[in-house]
This record gives sequence, C-alpha cells and structure tokens, in this order.
Amino acid sequence: MSPTRRQFLLQVSATGVTALAARKLPASTLATQMTMPMGAAAPKVPMLHSLELTPFVDELPLPQKAVASSGKSGQHIRITMREIHVKVHRDVPPTRMWSYGDTALAPLIEARSNQPLRVEWINHLPTKHFLPVDFSLHGCGHDVPEVRACVHMHGGKNPSSEDGYPEDWYVPGKSRVQNYPFQQDATALWYHDHAMGLNRLNVYAGLVGMCLVRDAVEETLQLPTGKYELPLTLYDRNFTRDGQLLYLDSGDPEHPWVPEFYGDAILINGKIRPFVHVEPRVYRLRLLNAANSRFFALSFSEGVTGHQIGSDQGLLAAPVPMHQLNLAPAERADILVDFSQSAGKTVHLKNAALEVLQFRVAAKAEAGTSFALPKTLRPMERTPVTSATVTRQITLNEYVDKIGNSMLMLLNRKHWHEPVTETPKLNSTEIWEFLNLTEDTHPMHLHLVRFQVLDRQLFDVFAYRNDKGMHPIREPLQPEPNEMGWKDVVQCPPGMITRIIVRFEGYPGKYLYHCHVLEHEANDMMRPFEVIA
Repeated sequence: MSPTRRQFLLQVSATGVTALAARKLPASTLATQMTMPMGAAAPKVPMLHSLELTPFVDELPLPQKAVASSGKSGQHIRITMREIHVKVHRDVPPTRMWSYGDTALAPLIEARSNQPLRVEWINHLPTKHFLPVDFSLHGCGHDVPEVRACVHMHGGKNPSSEDGYPEDWYVPGKSRVQNYPFQQDATALWYHDHAMGLNRLNVYAGLVGMCLVRDAVEETLQLPTGKYELPLTLYDRNFTRDGQLLYLDSGDPEHPWVPEFYGDAILINGKIRPFVHVEPRVYRLRLLNAANSRFFALSFSEGVTGHQIGSDQGLLAAPVPMHQLNLAPAERADILVDFSQSAGKTVHLKNAALEVLQFRVAAKAEAGTSFALPKTLRPMERTPVTSATVTRQITLNEYVDKIGNSMLMLLNRKHWHEPVTETPKLNSTEIWEFLNLTEDTHPMHLHLVRFQVLDRQLFDVFAYRNDKGMHPIREPLQPEPNEMGWKDVVQCPPGMITRIIVRFEGYPGKYLYHCHVLEHEANDMMRPFEVIA
C-alpha cells in the first residue's frame, strides 16, 4: 500500500468515511518510518535518517518581507531564483538548494486586496539540473533546455497571461514580469514553480514562497499581527549523509519518474523540527503544505486546541475548533492558537505522532494579551446548486504495469496535450464531479477560480469500470466545517464522487486543473480548460 493510500486511512475521520478503517496503520508508524516511493530503487548513497538528529536545536526562521518599490506603473518587486547552500539542521552540512531568495525561506510577499503588484521573476539558476530529470515526460524532452522555470501564484485570480501557464517557461539568464491584480479577499496565496515536466523537481529543490493578501474585513477583526503572526511552510525531504537533497527515482535512467514522493525529514520554514519562542497569548499561524506528495495530520500537544479561521481562499464564516487538521499538498489553513494557559511550558505541533515544531512559551507576555475569539469572521453565502448551468464529470484514472506499479495518471483518460474539453463560459456557474477510480486521495486544484465543496459520496467503482453505470453507495457526506469556506484545492478520496460548485469569474482565457501531488500532475494528471467570453 502506497503512503498516499495509507494517508487516506488517516483522513477517514475528516470526511466521515468509515470504509477501510480496519486497515488503518498506527499513526506512529506513518510518522516515524522512512517511506519509499512505489517502484523506487534503493538509494546508492548512505541516507540521513532524521530521527537520529537531535530535535528542536534550530530556531524557526521567519521570512523577510519582499520590499516593493514605487514607479509610474505602480508597485514593483524583483525576486531572483538562484542556487544556494544552507543548513537545514545544526548537525547537517550545508545543503545545495534552489530558492527565490538568499535563504531556504523565500521572501514573503505582502499585498493588499485590489491593489495591483508587478513582480519581475529573474531566473538566475544553473543551466544543469542536480535532480533526476525524466526526459520521457511530456514537455520535458531532450529538445528543450534542461533547466526551465515558470512561476504560478497559486490561488491568485489572474489573467491567463499572468497565471504561470506550464508552457510559458523561461531559461536561466531570462526573466519575466507578471502583473497581479489581487482582486480577491484577504487570504494566504503561495508562489511556486510550474514549468512543464519539471515543477516536481523545481519545487523539491526549493522554489516555494508565500504571499499574504490583506483587506479591511480582516483588519476589523483585530487578529494577531506582526511577530504574533507566524507563516509556516511545511514539506518533507530526503538527505544524504553529507546533507545533500536526495530524490529517490525508479532506477530506470530512461524513465526515472516515480508516482509519489515521501521524504524522511519534516521541515518547517527550511529547518528540520525547529523551535520558536512564543509568549503566553494568542498567535496566528498561517500554515501551507508545500510538500510534493505528503499529507499532514496536524494537532497540538499538551491539550492545546487551535481554532481554524480560514482556508485556501480566505476567512471562514466562523471559527472551527482544530483537533486534527488534515492538510493536503497545496492546501492552506489559518489557525489561531492560545498559549496563555501554557506559560513557562513547551507545546508541540505534531504530524500524527511526530513532534515537528516546538513552541517554547515564555513565563510572561511582553504586553497586553487580551483577545476574544470572534464569533463570526466573514459573511459567506453558499452557492445555490440551482445556479449551475452545467455539470461535468471528471474521472481520476491510474494505469499500472504488469507488476502493479503506476505508470500513468490521467483526467478523463486524456493527456495534457489533447484538445481542451472543458470550456466554461465567463461568469457562469458549474458543478464539477470528480470520480476517483484510483486508490489514492487526490488534491484537485483549479487555477483562476475559487469554489465551494458540495459533498462526497461513495460509489461502486467496479460497476463503473465495467460499464454498468453509476451506482452511489450510501447518502452523500457533507463537507467538514473547515471545508465550508472558499477553496481552491479539494481532497478527492478513493472510491468517491467529490462535488464542487464553481463560478468562473475573472478573466477569459486558457487555464488548467490538476492533481497537486506533483508527481501525479507530471505524468499526466493535468488538463487545460478555457474560459470563453
């Protein structure tokens, strides 16, 4: 069973599904074992095992804010992609990475709703990749440069020309200016590489950053700000004994792609299991899962309970108690956590049973700590199902070889390069039904738009595969309370129909939707759609 399949079993409580629960692995097993991708060859070099490292010896880095300059064309930022060498742990030699800045933690872009921002993305990367490129993947052949980059502002409501289309890549020595209108509510976006066939490696190398959009509605809530707001980017990596990034591949030099990637070490803001000093008061945590494939099952120790106040596309209608947060790749969560009852103690953020971040709570706060959890956050109306003019069914397909290893992932059995089949009209509302015929949970992401989750329903996969029609099993399951806000990523569990309702507002043009397990989208679980004016 693959790690993603095991991960689904950890998530069944989040979706209300009880199927397969008897096969659930102990959380401690998932948290501590070194996982290998399906079909991956054994590493040829000695691996570093992160549990042998002393935890909580490195202080949590916090991102520096990108500094904007003003000109005739408005606010402008320049961000450079470069190769760096940085330490991920006190006892590990410096690691070669790629970054959008001088450290492993990319600059934090702070933007304001409805105030446009121009960003010049400068590609100053080497011309040869240091990770195993699969030249057999579509768009990644020997006829194109080995190193290419393309920045996507994930969650941004941007014109097609500014979205970071996977084929709009550029090479070292070149740059591109992208204009972001930010005509959207306050939320946490993130920027990452999206170059066709390479983004799984470019993101793994380190091309990841966060962007926080602010607005007046958020400010009226008087949420924790400044040093009391902590952006936290989580991901996993493998390292060699000498501290270098290790991306385990299939062992086949002609086709090194693997269907999933799981690393031995959990990093937050570029450090393996760091610590952070906090005061006994309420903090705001801006969580981002930037892992290639790993889902995180997050909770707090010492009886501390957080409250989720926002998801991918901004504030929820009301706070939701956070007992365990199941965060898929590319999902974000806005969390308030109260340390006021933990003065002088330590509290941990855990992934399943593994403590991944230590909060060292001071004995006293520096200033006043009064904060009342708001009862309401942002008015939110559910989109009426009756407003949808089109319903589309999209199958999630997996193809395996004779010994059961995944070879190909598709949407509606179509490859990326085939003609566009989804052509929603501008300002129309549609229902998209994702029929998951695989054994994995797929985090599906649509560019340009935000959407609401309608429901999930088990169906008879065997009957569907054998042309016996659609046969739902049991009643539909409603979204969990923390899924009731605006989203741009939805978890689609195996054997289920996951329904979302989407209004295609903003701009006409060509965009894409895909699974955000980066290995899946690379081969070939990614399709274009075109919004028609």
